[in-house]
Amino acid sequence: MHDRNDKVNALLQGERIPPMATVRQKFESGHIENPGEVLRGLLERPELKRTIRPGMSVAVTAGSRGIDHIDELLRETVGFIQAQGGKPFIVPAMGSHGGAVAKGQVEILEGFHITEETMGCPIKASMEVEQIAALPDGTPVFMDRNACAADGVVVVNRIKPHTGFRGPYESGLYKMMCVGLGKQKGAETVHNRGRKRMGETIQLMGDAFLEKANILFGVATIENAFDRTYRLAALTREEIQAKEPELLVEARGLMPRIIPENLDVLVIDYMGKNISGTGMDTNITRSFSLESGISREGRAKKIAVLDLTDQSHGAAVGMGAADTTTRRLYEKVDFNTTYPNLLTSGGTDSAKLPMIFDNQRLTIQAAIKTAIGADKERLRMVRIRDTLHLSEIQVSEAIFEEICNDPAFEVISPPRELSFDENGDLF
Repeated sequence: MHDRNDKVNALLQGERIPPMATVRQKFESGHIENPGEVLRGLLERPELKRTIRPGMSVAVTAGSRGIDHIDELLRETVGFIQAQGGKPFIVPAMGSHGGAVAKGQVEILEGFHITEETMGCPIKASMEVEQIAALPDGTPVFMDRNACAADGVVVVNRIKPHTGFRGPYESGLYKMMCVGLGKQKGAETVHNRGRKRMGETIQLMGDAFLEKANILFGVATIENAFDRTYRLAALTREEIQAKEPELLVEARGLMPRIIPENLDVLVIDYMGKNISGTGMDTNITRSFSLESGISREGRAKKIAVLDLTDQSHGAAVGMGAADTTTRRLYEKVDFNTTYPNLLTSGGTDSAKLPMIFDNQRLTIQAAIKTAIGADKERLRMVRIRDTLHLSEIQVSEAIFEEICNDPAFEVISPPRELSFDENGDLF
């Protein structure tokens, strides 16, 4: 420990951390075993084949999220275009992510095994954009220059509820067009219309893309609670507008959640950009930005976050939602990678620093100590690996007593003291 923190640490030494039981939450587990093969069949529609002319150049979008089998889905999409005589290339479509530079966006794709070698086609990365339309109020609509110059564009993305706004189109094909293909400038333009108008903005700009850009078709995936591919859809240009809201409703129903409610403390082992655009999915933590207008009812009194994933490359967007964290996480933060996304979105609260402590035990103890109003003898605490993995969780004794006979849970191990190492860390 650091000597300069002795006074702070002394205040926390006696704070009791309750024994924790390990349980499994039961969610819908159905999924597609062979997504690539299924997509290959879906793409065989005559309506899709007719969109590709021999020799035409086709841009295929690739985003910054960790989507199940995304490399396989992109490879099948590229192969389909090539089989029709088209000349596909991959475009990083991720707004301002990757430090808002082309090289950083290519590196993100490499982390998902999306390279020119694995895809069998070029990757054209640029932050340059062209204006393709304007909304009724004059707001410009921007599009990646390489995609704009192509003869056609195929949009590929997962459809799921967004972490910061509500609307008929949230995270999905529409957002991939107006924010992903909009690059940093387009993403900034979307956010400049205001957080509370995001749903409206995404819909208006997405409609503009379908009207003005040469969108050929879309490939959509939705995932179950275990991040496995649950459904795939290959949608014609005309179907995207009508079908995406239906898929969003289905995706919302499949989302996992922390079933125990009224938590005093939520401990999250890892946050990261590969887990959620906000580091921790706010649909799970309920720590929505106040500017979003979405109710925060159900948020734990305090949230402790213990580490940042290596796959985040130092991007700690969302750390402002934590109340306490570790020095380990703080020392991993690359502000040069974190800030461009927030300077684009205006979400400065997302980068505010939580209280920082020398180890994971102190970080948890600080969250417990500051959970005002909590019954410390019957503390309601849950520990999760991250907001993507909610099947196996740990619950405190008080919660375990409530759920041990509940059919929605399977008991893996009874309450036990958490095992900290000599440095005060769990891992």
